[in-house]
Amino acid sequence: MYEVEVKVRADHDDVRDLLAELGAEPVNAVTQEDTYYDAPHREFAETDEALRVRSETPEIETPENEGGSEADAEPFAELTYKGPLVEAESKSRREVETAVEDGASADAILDALGFDPAATVRKDRERFALDDFTVTLDSVDGLGEFVEVETETTEDDEALEAAREKAYEILRDLGLSPDDQIRTSYLGLLLERESDD
Repeated sequence: MYEVEVKVRADHDDVRDLLAELGAEPVNAVTQEDTYYDAPHREFAETDEALRVRSETPEIETPENEGGSEADAEPFAELTYKGPLVEAESKSRREVETAVEDGASADAILDALGFDPAATVRKDRERFALDDFTVTLDSVDGLGEFVEVETETTEDDEALEAAREKAYEILRDLGLSPDDQIRTSYLGLLLERESDD
């Protein structure tokens, strides 16, 4: 499966109002901690790949997840591999993920295999469903506020292009410009900021 994602910096208050006008459905609000790993056998920064363990904790008492299921209210962890970007116009890439019973145990396994924790990205997220897409309002520690529009599709070029164009359309409907898209991951942005300090 491939993830098509476009991301821009944006003020969340303005976007929330437009999401409501467009009829977007609140999905949930969560806090995520993503621990990224360096591989012992290749340099992910050079290959444009990523390996992470994500721990997610729901914010149970919020209007955003009021209609959510019991599963939405349970903390969970997942292991994710992200492949290199497959096109220049968006952050589309192969993504493989699986739930893990315990994030700390996944970390211990990766450590035993020689994968070293490289950095941790912490963010608060509000998710909304709109036209088979997820619109996410991210507040990222050390970076600020962002809006992501994403969906999953097949590797087929036409499917990737159609999903990307629809994501652009949603951005424009939210008063945002695809021209302001940021293709660098939050991890990359944090590492850039640290190197500038």
